[in-house]
Amino acid sequence: RIASWPVAAIGSNCAAGPRTLLDLVEQAAPLIEKPMLAMPNAGQPQTVEGRQLYMASPEYMAEYARRFVQKGARLIGGCCGTTPETIRVMRSFIRSAAPQAVITPEKHEEGPTRAAEPTPVAERTPFAKKLYSGKFCISVELDPPRGLNPARSLEGAAYLKERGVDVINIADGPRAVARMGPSALAVLARDHCDMESVIHYCCRDRNLLGMQMDLIGANALGLRNILAVTGDPPKMGTYPNATAVFDIDSIGLITFIQMLNRGLDFSGRPLSKQEDGTSLFVGAGCNPAHVDLDLEVSRFEKKVEAGAEYFFSQPVYDEEVLVNFLDKTESCPKVPFLVGVLPLASYKNAEFLHNEVPGMQVPAPIRERLKSARTRQEQRDIGIEVARATLKAAYEHPRINGAYIYPPFGSYKAVMRVVEGFLEPC
Repeated sequence: RIASWPVAAIGSNCAAGPRTLLDLVEQAAPLIEKPMLAMPNAGQPQTVEGRQLYMASPEYMAEYARRFVQKGARLIGGCCGTTPETIRVMRSFIRSAAPQAVITPEKHEEGPTRAAEPTPVAERTPFAKKLYSGKFCISVELDPPRGLNPARSLEGAAYLKERGVDVINIADGPRAVARMGPSALAVLARDHCDMESVIHYCCRDRNLLGMQMDLIGANALGLRNILAVTGDPPKMGTYPNATAVFDIDSIGLITFIQMLNRGLDFSGRPLSKQEDGTSLFVGAGCNPAHVDLDLEVSRFEKKVEAGAEYFFSQPVYDEEVLVNFLDKTESCPKVPFLVGVLPLASYKNAEFLHNEVPGMQVPAPIRERLKSARTRQEQRDIGIEVARATLKAAYEHPRINGAYIYPPFGSYKAVMRVVEGFLEPC
């Protein structure tokens, strides 16, 4: 496509140094009839005594300038880290270079990059099979430990497994607090009690290279239920000076995962000539009570378009808010939707969520009921009652395929009080 652009010359600059750019020139020059340009930087900078320095010498850059000419480039220059001295030496070397004829291959129509046929969605994981067969699924969040001992988390996983919960989901550094990684805990839970997991995967902490390595590794380990999230900014957590990466957001991550499912990397190149793609079952989050509902609906639509195969919502306490969101997204292709349910533990808890957590709305009548309760236990009972009412409304709604339960203050017994009567047999 580039060769057909109405420009006088075609080329590239900067990159990661002259070696990378030489590879590009070697591949592109035979395919492009217009003059080629090459303007590399002087390699990757290094920090020396607090200063960023480029270590490639003018002579090193000049040797590559000569190779650029020999491979077909006709305009040579420099980018980051090059100096007038670099250009002077490059010019001297280029004078001694004998340009080589560029061998132009026969023109032929190239089809698009051959992608693997993705594994059918319902065949990727047991959780996917349940959702796409129409089962109303219950997922419960399992908190990873902050320290080294996962015993309490594994006890929780076993407790939920024994009582028929379909799948646990494990957050990835929620609220920007460092905890055991979700992949590690998911493997431990599987080995401990054969519990299936959905692992949250956020864009905050990894660049694209790290993401590709992580996701291929997760697929190899059999951790194939992925919830793509953008991630909370580090300033919210215990390390406010930590660097946030955010090469892409959750929409870009969903797109990336679907490329991996077709056997392609982020640049569209095949992962391997002889292998199929990954078999990742990718979901996304949404917030029906978002303060900017039009923006949230737009992002929901983009996530579906990118390839989201199920949704977990933020907790909802107002049935009208939930139904309104579902109505506004009615035109989207249908994918399984699991509504978030967080039992309120007290009046103080409800006030905090309503006033200090973005996107959380606890209706005034519910807060008043909690306020009028005489004991802490009575408040907890009201919280369970409200959660069960939300779950009942979700169970009866044709667009909703399950629920995502947040244990109030880590209480899995409270979760079982909420889901009693709603756990369907496999």
